[in-house]
Amino acid sequence: MVIHMTADGTAPLRAAVAGASGYAGGELLRLLLQHPRFEVGALTAGGNAGSALGEHQPHLPALAERVLEATTPQVLAGHDVVFLALPHGASAEIAAALPEDVLVVDCGADHRLGDAAAWEEFYGGAHAGSWPYGLPELRRADGSTQREALKGARRIAVPGCYPTAVSLALAPGFTAGLLQGDDVVVVAASGTSGAGKGLKPHLLGAEVMGSMTPYGVGGMHRHTPEIEQNLSAAAGAPVRISFTPTLAPMPRGILATCTAKLAPGADPDSVRAAWVDACAGEPFLHLLPEGRWPSTGAILGSNAVQLQVAVDTRAGRVVVVAAVDNLTKGTAGGAVQSVNIALGLDEGLGLSAAGVAP
Repeated sequence: MVIHMTADGTAPLRAAVAGASGYAGGELLRLLLQHPRFEVGALTAGGNAGSALGEHQPHLPALAERVLEATTPQVLAGHDVVFLALPHGASAEIAAALPEDVLVVDCGADHRLGDAAAWEEFYGGAHAGSWPYGLPELRRADGSTQREALKGARRIAVPGCYPTAVSLALAPGFTAGLLQGDDVVVVAASGTSGAGKGLKPHLLGAEVMGSMTPYGVGGMHRHTPEIEQNLSAAAGAPVRISFTPTLAPMPRGILATCTAKLAPGADPDSVRAAWVDACAGEPFLHLLPEGRWPSTGAILGSNAVQLQVAVDTRAGRVVVVAAVDNLTKGTAGGAVQSVNIALGLDEGLGLSAAGVAP
């Protein structure tokens, strides 16, 4: 048997990707191909099983001739890492059949929520339980980060794309005790790739181009309890949000505008310092200079998060704007970053903080 070695003389880590024909699966493969420690193993799909990957991911010529296999535990077994880029509700059964020593990364929602009642309300069906949450930079009330929970993990739940943007935007203020948790309002715009590759009339080019529309209005979006879970952990007390997502005429990217009331007695002049502190030493969190605002075009294809914070003194509110690429930092990049931590590798290995422009 021939064992291919990486550039540094170590044996490669074999990674399987389930759901390889979808947007998240394609982004995972793009990142794995540029990761110096990984070798791409089995590629699986549902309805697209039996077809060549190149039919679905033409931007990945190195894997174009690979044939997609059916998504079964037997096909996925025998890998060091298994990425599950599957529809919500499809990961739990597959994951339960994989050995405990395999690092399984769920890019769907099955293992994100700790509250079974919240899962049943927003997703339906039985709750599969919660796994270590893959948002390394997320600060908790005691000042620690979620990074600690990922070290040595063998099961990782990747955050949703909206929760990534909103949680990283507001958590610094809650950890510092600067924000009230009972009046948090978020309005966020997302590109169409956030809805997946399934054919849907409202995502046709003729419907999307030159138009923006809201959806999931009135607290109905499934990411609402996940955002509240993260911000409550940062605050050390319950946080409730009013979250309104909108569909923007762009393929990828999220721009989230997040506001919360200043806590009683909080000094408006100390607000920016809390975000400066939270971003210090974080390679993928970029607090922009005052007067410059985040842009989805600046972070495309990168694992970076652009942030800006301001105080609306007239309204007594803090305003934080975050820009992320929903497919990179919002899904696949966050997954690879978390895997790097779990395996004891450099956290930024295979990832870039530089975007693609124009």
